[in-house]
Amino acid sequence: MATQVGSENQLLGGAVTVQGGRVSVVDERALATEALDPVVRQAVFGTDEEKEFARWLLWEIGQAVGVRPASIHELYMARGRGDVHGFTVPAMNIRAMTYDTVRSIIRTANKLDAGAFILEIARSEIAYTDQRPAEYVSVIIGAALREGYRGPLFIQGDHFQVNAKKFAVDAVTEVNAVKQLAVEAIHAGFYNIDIDTSTLVDLSKQSLDEQQRLNYETAVQLTQYVRSLEPQGVTISIGGEIGEVGTENSTPEELHAFMKGYNQVLSEVAPGMPGLSKISVQSGTSHGGTVLPDGSIADVALDIDTLRTLGEIARKEYGMSGAVQHGASTLPDSKFNLFPQAETAEIHLATNFQNMMYDHLPNDLRREMYGWLDTSAKDERKATDTDEQFYYKSRKKAIGPFKKQLWALPADVKATLAGAYDAKFEFLFTQLGVQGTRSAVKKFVTAPEQHRPMPTSGRAAVEAAPDDADLSD
Repeated sequence: MATQVGSENQLLGGAVTVQGGRVSVVDERALATEALDPVVRQAVFGTDEEKEFARWLLWEIGQAVGVRPASIHELYMARGRGDVHGFTVPAMNIRAMTYDTVRSIIRTANKLDAGAFILEIARSEIAYTDQRPAEYVSVIIGAALREGYRGPLFIQGDHFQVNAKKFAVDAVTEVNAVKQLAVEAIHAGFYNIDIDTSTLVDLSKQSLDEQQRLNYETAVQLTQYVRSLEPQGVTISIGGEIGEVGTENSTPEELHAFMKGYNQVLSEVAPGMPGLSKISVQSGTSHGGTVLPDGSIADVALDIDTLRTLGEIARKEYGMSGAVQHGASTLPDSKFNLFPQAETAEIHLATNFQNMMYDHLPNDLRREMYGWLDTSAKDERKATDTDEQFYYKSRKKAIGPFKKQLWALPADVKATLAGAYDAKFEFLFTQLGVQGTRSAVKKFVTAPEQHRPMPTSGRAAVEAAPDDADLSD
């Protein structure tokens, strides 16, 4: 595939034409064929020049046919008003084999007529999976095109999190690192951002307001910055967080303390500026689950009543879509239908998809990845860890270094994993009630066309933000 084009060039066997820096799609059917696969691969593994061109081409093809990154803000505001209800949006972190995995998600969405689903990546995951935002967006668009999907794509920055230890040493530098990541992500097409300043909650303070003050003041600062970066016609969906996963369950009093403080400060510094569309809380889960010595996952005491109560407060008193639960993918299958029953706005799912991938890997590759962990992640091993515990907790760190091998798995391995993923995503979408939500998305969500200039040699790219692989994911 050409990386530079003149006044006119035909690509994908003539199905796509580039003329005067604008892309036209002559035959949409060709986009859902193997002809698209090399373009996506080039967006990931090409030279810098090839990546830039392939990413631009995928973006512009998406703009032309209606596969566009969008904000879920208006759908969430509609939920806050009570105009839509009865489903829980799955926000899925795709760490590995992203093209194949997202294709499975899109197949499921097509089959179930689902539109309310989010594809996300956390600040930590960007680092250890070796997926910068521009690449992540391009692969998602490519997967949607490959499966014939049409409609908005909700791509989210998960846990754009302030590192509390670094903040204590130099608050300005640490907040600026999150701001820089927001620049990179929004430029790429992330129009949904979860600001996580809950790491700054100080439980040593006497009052709940004082405990939450740094959390809500820093969240307002980042809200203002994110809003300053919005493309025309887009109101980015911004989430806040009051409870770091794995600690005590959140309470109504904490929610009120955070939201009252946040709304008051926001109204003072930026009157009329849209605030949060959702709030992440703690109700008993932990990221990745709690792994037992034999490698199995401990049962979770999920407090669904906490989610129900906090979600109702978030909607009725603050106009948000409701409560969000992190760390949900390793819950027992019997738990997932409880979320829409409790009107939970959104749940975050990641680790189980990674577990499924590892379960399907050829033994030789898995041994090689575990061998890499023995050397490169040995500092993460606790003295009390069994091998099973160590590998389970650390193996996410091997995804980036083995990215090419994972993308190049044999066709039969990919096909078997795809079948497992299809079944898992169909189960989740059905249990969470998002089947048939495409009509609600169409009613409330707009995804304005946003064209980008064709890349030219020497054009400055957006600088990558500082990595931090040790934050929440």
